[in-house]
Amino acid sequence: MTDDDAAPLARPASCTELFTAFTALALQGFGGVLAVAQRVLCEDRRWLSKAEFLEMLALAQVLPGPNVCNLSLMVGDRWFGTRGAFAALAGMMAVPLLIVLAAIALYAQFASHPLVAGALRGMGAVAAGMIVGTAVKLAGPLRASPLGLPVVALLGGACFAAVALLRWPLVWVLLGLGLLACGLAWRRLAPSAERGA
Repeated sequence: MTDDDAAPLARPASCTELFTAFTALALQGFGGVLAVAQRVLCEDRRWLSKAEFLEMLALAQVLPGPNVCNLSLMVGDRWFGTRGAFAALAGMMAVPLLIVLAAIALYAQFASHPLVAGALRGMGAVAAGMIVGTAVKLAGPLRASPLGLPVVALLGGACFAAVALLRWPLVWVLLGLGLLACGLAWRRLAPSAERGA
């Protein structure tokens, strides 16, 4: 039994709780909400297990639009249907939209200042570190993947090489490696499904 399974999952009390939780989540995630989303949804609120978070995140990443917005729609829909989906998405978007509009106005005034340019480069490094940290935290549930850890690591490495090093378009990498991963998983799961039938 892992620490992920130690306590039962909770449920948001209302659409209002979804809205406020996703607003708070969005306001914590300057430069990278994904790392914060995993901590808030899996560890703090316990609305999702790490495995469920990974499944929803995988789907959110192949759908058009921002990953965390897609994730908020799925989490909201899971608990309260369409109303919950809209409440969670509104929480992700409303206050951050106002902040971004204010930041755009300030950036237009001070964009050429060297301190502003340096600060933005530093924030890029912080955001990259948050993404790497989240990947490390979520690696545990991947051990239970039907593909096995070596194949998962190989696919992850191939994806990194194709996007970061070869600079291939993300949509083609997702289609190619995603379809390959789905095919491999289907081949491994099909015999066990037949035995269970």
